[in-house]
Amino acid sequence: MVELNSCVNFLLTKAQLAVNQEFKLMLADYEITPVQCGVLNCLYKQDGQGLKALSDELSVNASTMTGIIDRMEAKGFIERRADPQDRRAQSVFLTQRGFEVEDIATRITLEANEKVLGEFSPEEEEVLKKLLKVLGDRR
Repeated sequence: MVELNSCVNFLLTKAQLAVNQEFKLMLADYEITPVQCGVLNCLYKQDGQGLKALSDELSVNASTMTGIIDRMEAKGFIERRADPQDRRAQSVFLTQRGFEVEDIATRITLEANEKVLGEFSPEEEEVLKKLLKVLGDRR
């Protein structure tokens, strides 16, 4: 039998659930989920990205990303447009409402990071981020 508190998968999942729940609560008043906030962040950096680029950046499979984009479009945060060079492909663009929540999404993301990392020293924070990046880049 494996002791759960020595299982990396269990510990990472438990930590991710706690962090995600906190972030979800902070975003709830704005009708944005954590993954939707990630999509918005990607589009703030480069508007007009394709679904594949967004899926790759956020490590979400294509069918899940389609559902995320559907819900964001229904809320009026984004719109899909056909790629003029490939009509089968679609690009995702921010709407006025999407641009209007940029300050909120950015502020809450920073506040959530501060809240989650508040008990760590700056050195511990950097080590944690480095280790998480190494694990995440193994896919």
